[in-house]
Formats: sequence, structure tokens, C-alpha cells
Amino acid sequence: MPPRVVVAAPSSGSGKTTIATGLLGAFAARGTRPAPFKIGPDYVDPGYHALAAGRPGRNLDPVLVGAERLPGLVVHGAAGADLAVVEGVMGLFDGRLVRTSPSRDTAPHAQGAGPDDDGSTAHVARVLDAPVVLVVDARGQHRSIAALLHGFAHFDPRVRPAGVVLNRVGTERHADALRAACAEVGMPVLGVVPRRAELAVPSRHLGLVTAAEHGDAARAAVDAMTTLVAEHVDLDAVEALARRAPATPTTAWDPAHEVGEGRPPWAEVRGPTPVVAVAGGPAFTFGYPEHAELLAAAGCEVAVVDPLRDEALPAGTAGLVLPGGFPEEHLEGLAANEPLRAAVRRFAEDGGPVHAECGGLLYLGRSLDGAAMCGVLDADAAMGPRLHLGYRGATATVDSPVAAAGEAVTGHEFHRTVTTPRAGTTPAWRWSAGGEPVTEGFVAGNVHASYLHTHPAGRPAAIRRFARAAAR
Repeated sequence: MPPRVVVAAPSSGSGKTTIATGLLGAFAARGTRPAPFKIGPDYVDPGYHALAAGRPGRNLDPVLVGAERLPGLVVHGAAGADLAVVEGVMGLFDGRLVRTSPSRDTAPHAQGAGPDDDGSTAHVARVLDAPVVLVVDARGQHRSIAALLHGFAHFDPRVRPAGVVLNRVGTERHADALRAACAEVGMPVLGVVPRRAELAVPSRHLGLVTAAEHGDAARAAVDAMTTLVAEHVDLDAVEALARRAPATPTTAWDPAHEVGEGRPPWAEVRGPTPVVAVAGGPAFTFGYPEHAELLAAAGCEVAVVDPLRDEALPAGTAGLVLPGGFPEEHLEGLAANEPLRAAVRRFAEDGGPVHAECGGLLYLGRSLDGAAMCGVLDADAAMGPRLHLGYRGATATVDSPVAAAGEAVTGHEFHRTVTTPRAGTTPAWRWSAGGEPVTEGFVAGNVHASYLHTHPAGRPAAIRRFARAAAR
């Protein structure tokens, strides 16, 4: 594996994203090529990482893809880079909080995790054998930080907090007191970052506004984070920590191998290379780079379509992927593009395979908050009163372009909208929540639509299945 470092924190809101994004930008600015990664199913932070690093931000989620795949995914994602910067999720030892599968055996087991830290930053740091930089919000404390750092350093001997970045520090006197406290417990101080209100990035009901939507303001925010970290964090010390990580020989994750040694899965089908249209643009930003890579490895031609701009599907479209995003924030533009909505509706009615997740599900319904959508599904959607959030161990109810009936998968829900009805006559998935059965999503013809996000690297067979459906 490449040189690598994990950026973690005692809790959410400590400034991990600011420091990780700033490190990526500062390393890139001085010619040290960084590869960005984010732990967990977060789609927003990788967009800012990509702006800073100049290469795709990728996710590392042991719950969705299996811990055994993570080292290979890092090697793959860091190809051509000098080091990997991995931003953590929540607090260092905080794992998945919600388990709704009837049995842990229905979902991939996160190898090497403790009883309550499946998918945590600590879990991934152990799997990658990577040193940890702890970002601590220092507001309102000075010597007490020594006790906090001592606890995090000794809680799990398999995790190595190797230094601290003191964030949101008030005055130089405050900084001196914090440095003295860190020295008491032998924790190297890698940076002292002052409070900067101008770094705030606009947020909404599901978190930060995505980089793709924020445009020039996102670039300005990334530039500000880069400058802040370059001025106040010891980049040489952080790079030295990354290079102390063991250079363990690891085979890179290979999309061609995952879908079958590069052999097109429709060898029995003669015809042109199938074109798979993938929705993109500001309204559909929740996707993984590995999805397009697996589709291409399976022999498909991937073409991006922006439902806010493009009035037709790409020529020769044989499959359609509608990822998540924030269509609820772009209702006027989506509704106004009636030609594309009609094209999507005709494609589905003609039996074209469609895979839609979360935002894609909303786009396929009749309406979203009263605005006309594609009308492929007999469902209406609107903002709801609460957040639906957590990992789900689900089972496919019926054969579809992305799953076989009875197939068990692990996915993630993250939405505030609700559909009426919640599930179609033929639901996409079923699972158990609090001992009660749940059905969710829609399968209609060759359309599979659901709120459940899955990671293609954890389900390469689903890509083969979809590619074969597109070829047919």
C-alpha cells in the first residue's frame, strides 16, 4: 500500500473535513500528489476532496464493500499518487449505530472490528495499518485536552494516534497552554489552526451543499482550507507520518477481475457495445467512481446525461443509471426539462433496464413536492418530518436488472423525503426493523428503484447483471 494517513477526530463537528481537504490541497500545491478517500457512505465530502486533490474522491466503507477489499481499493485509487489522505467518519471509535437486518449473517461481516465499531474510522485505520492524525476542537479547553488525548491514545492499542491538530484555537496564550498539555502526554502537535468563520460551507437538510452545486464558492472554500492548513499545519511532519505506514504488498482492486477477468458478461449476445447513460450534473451527485469503472470493465460505454440540461438520452442508450443526489433542490429545472422526462418514460416503457437509487427514485415518480417528474412509477414524493438514516441488511424480493430474488445485500438509507406509497406492488427490498417487516422500493418491468444506496465495489455481480440486461 502507498504511504497513508487517517484524519480522525473525537467527535463529529471537530473539523475533520476542513483539515483533510486542506491537507489535500496543500500537498497538491507543493507537488506532493495526494489521493483522497472518505470513510463511510458520505457522498458530499469526496466532492470537496476531488477539487482539492485534482483526482476523484473515493469512499472506503467496510460495511458496504467488506473490509477485505479496502487495501486493494486504496492501491487502486492511489495509483500514480505519492500518498493517501483518508478522512474519517464521526468520532474515531464510532461504528454503525443501526442494525436492522434480522441476522448479522445477512450482511458482510466487517473483519477485525470490535463489538461496536463496525465501519468506524478506527476499524479502517486498523485494516489499512495507518497512523492517525487526531483533529481536536480546542474551544473551551486547555489542560483537559491532555486527558482526552491520553484516552484516545490508549483505548485501543491497535490504533495509532500519532499526532494532533489543534483546531479552532483562540489566542497565542491559548495555543501555548494546549501545547503544554499535549507535551504532558507525549502527543506531538502537528498544527495549531485558528478559528476562521469564513470557512463555513452552506448546509441543508442532508448536510453540506455538494461541491458540484456550490460552483465557484466551493472552489473558494477549498482554496481557503488549503491556505489555512498550509499556514498552520506542519506538512512535512504529516507526510513523514504517512511514510511510516508499512509498505505492505497489496494487489490493487481490479474492476476487470471483479466482473470476470475482463470477459464481457454477454459473450453469448452479438451486437454493438451497450451504452449506459448515468445521470450527473448538480442534481445527481451521489455516485461512486467504481461504478463507472466496473461498467466499463464489463464492456459498456458509459455516457453522462445531465437532467437539468440535456433534452435527450445519449444516442444508443441501452441502460440507465439514476444515482442519488438532491433533485428536491432542483425541482424547477428538472420539471422544465419535459423532453428528457418523456425520453426516460419511453425508455422504461420499452423495457430498458433502469437502476435508480434515492434521488433517482424521486425522479422516476409522478411528482416531487408537487413538481412533475418522469411518471415511470405510480408514486408521489415529498419532504417528510424525519431523517431516515442507517445501514440496512436487505433481501431482494424479486428478480430485477440488479439483483436476483432472495439475494442478500447491505445498503444505506439517507433521506428526508417519503414516497406514497412507500413500496410498489412488487417491492425492491425487504428487511426487518425493530422486529417488524419492512418492504421498500419498486420493481416494475426492468426498472429497479429504491431509497437504498449500495456500493458497486461490494456487488460486482450486480454490475454484470445490469450489463447483460443492457446488452439484451
